[in-house]
Amino acid sequence: MDEAPPPDTPLGIDPRRRRGRGAVSNSTGRFEPTQHEAMDDGWGEPDELPPLRTEVLIDKARSVIARNSSPDIPFDRSINPYRGCEHGCVYCFARPTHAYLGLSPGLDFETRLFAKPDAAVLLEKELMRPGYTPRTIAIGTNTDPYQPIERQYRIMRQILEVLSRMGHPVSIVTKSALVARDIDILAPMAERGLACVALSVTTLDPHLCRTMEPRAAAPHKRLETIRKLSQSGIPVSLLVAPIVPAINDSEIEAILEAGYEAGAREAGYVILRLPLEVRDLVVEWLMEHYPGKARHVLSLLREMRGGKDYDARWHERMTGNGPYAEMIARRFSLALKRIGYLKRHPRLRTDQFQGAPKLAEQLSLF
Repeated sequence: MDEAPPPDTPLGIDPRRRRGRGAVSNSTGRFEPTQHEAMDDGWGEPDELPPLRTEVLIDKARSVIARNSSPDIPFDRSINPYRGCEHGCVYCFARPTHAYLGLSPGLDFETRLFAKPDAAVLLEKELMRPGYTPRTIAIGTNTDPYQPIERQYRIMRQILEVLSRMGHPVSIVTKSALVARDIDILAPMAERGLACVALSVTTLDPHLCRTMEPRAAAPHKRLETIRKLSQSGIPVSLLVAPIVPAINDSEIEAILEAGYEAGAREAGYVILRLPLEVRDLVVEWLMEHYPGKARHVLSLLREMRGGKDYDARWHERMTGNGPYAEMIARRFSLALKRIGYLKRHPRLRTDQFQGAPKLAEQLSLF
């Protein structure tokens, strides 16, 4: 007879229940009036709970374009077709947003997802509003638009069809090979100067990728996707994000070389960020997978954040500061120059946008 799984504990959910997931625990969201945790009831009989399944709920959004005025990011508007992300990247800085929904930024974030099936219809209405001024819409800056449930819901493809038809520029960030499905839309858009894609490649080590980003595409699939996009004439960037000190920082140059060989011509990086609940989730992950390195990783992160786990200041939150951060920046810069990366792709065009027709001037009665 199969051995019954051990009960969930306050330290985490049983590994067999969360197989293929990134977070170790599922702590209650910070806004909830009560906190819940698993505990041993003393009977000595383990509770046999089913494996965690992905649940998709419908998000009845009234608008889809989110705006921001952050001075350290290159876009002022974005779209998130989904809330939560099945990729399960343990370090995802979007995890704390699930607390606003009354859910846990832990395992709930990657198992209880929200889809916006009306996103394309709402987008077209927003773009048709009189006075709308086109600027690049960024997609994938919060949760991945090509996470596994996109195969079923196809919301991202519908959004691209609207943007293509209306001549609106878009930039995409993803960890998924599924973006190649939409080359038939993206390639003509790129030819008109309306589209670019960035692939995030955190590591070339399949084992590390599986533990840190359990349901994202394998490293070789991401590089293959870069090649497909580039060969189709779509400008492709490479993101080494996040760089986790003492975990994947030794791979910076190798990742950049592999990305360039595949066809990426621009690259950037982000140092691991630990806002709100992400800090505890990453610590739990380190203690499970890299217990011998956990203290060292946190020490290096604090060295780059002025002694704190996280520094949210503009222009500091992405790259940190101090000697270690400067070393990472210098290595990255030298590698870009040596390998031959461009400093920046040409800006996307806005002059092809076809929104609401301009009202004709009213004729005089006399």
